Parts: sequence; C-alpha cells; structure tokens
Amino acid sequence: MRVPLIKRQSIEDFAHARARVSLAEWLTKVKYADWEDTHDIKRTFNTVDFLGKSSRRVVFDIGGNQYRLIYKVVFGKAQVHLFVCWIGTHASYTQLCENQSQFTVNLF
Repeated sequence: MRVPLIKRQSIEDFAHARARVSLAEWLTKVKYADWEDTHDIKRTFNTVDFLGKSSRRVVFDIGGNQYRLIYKVVFGKAQVHLFVCWIGTHASYTQLCENQSQFTVNLF
C-alpha cells in the first residue's frame, strides 16, 4: 500500500544541514514503500521501534541514530498513513523517554 506522509513539511523544516541528507534518504524510502503491516515497516527500516501495542507509534532512527522521528501509523484499506508526532535529536528523545512522553507527544 502507498504511504502518504502527513505533515511532511515538518520534516523539511527540521532538516538543518547536518540532518538533511539522512532525512532525504528516509523520505525516499517511505515514498517508494509498499507496506501491508508492521513487518513491512521493519523490513524497510530494520532499526524501527514500535511503542506499545495500542499507541500505534513508530520510532525511526535517522542519521546513524543521531535523530529520531515519532510517527503514528494507521493502516487503511488502500493506504498506510504516517502522522508525524515529533522529530528531534537522540538526546531530546532520551528526555522524552525519561518523562514517558514518547507515547503522547504530538507537536505537529
């Protein structure tokens, strides 16, 4: 299934010089993805983490684990939608985890 990104502009706005190449590579993989379920996501991004069974949140490691993206994934009948919830550095993600905010953060 096709994978449209919701709030793609948020990623592009975050993509400062150090993160630009890694984020562009990630966006290209998602653009050509054909996902039916979470196993397909794992095949595309082997370092992806799934946050809790009911949260439907996925954490993507970007740029050799320098950056993290939190997305909510929704599988539909014809498409998979990714809704950006948060993007930031690995250090900022660690702070989210310390507060257990990775399950609820929604900045976009």
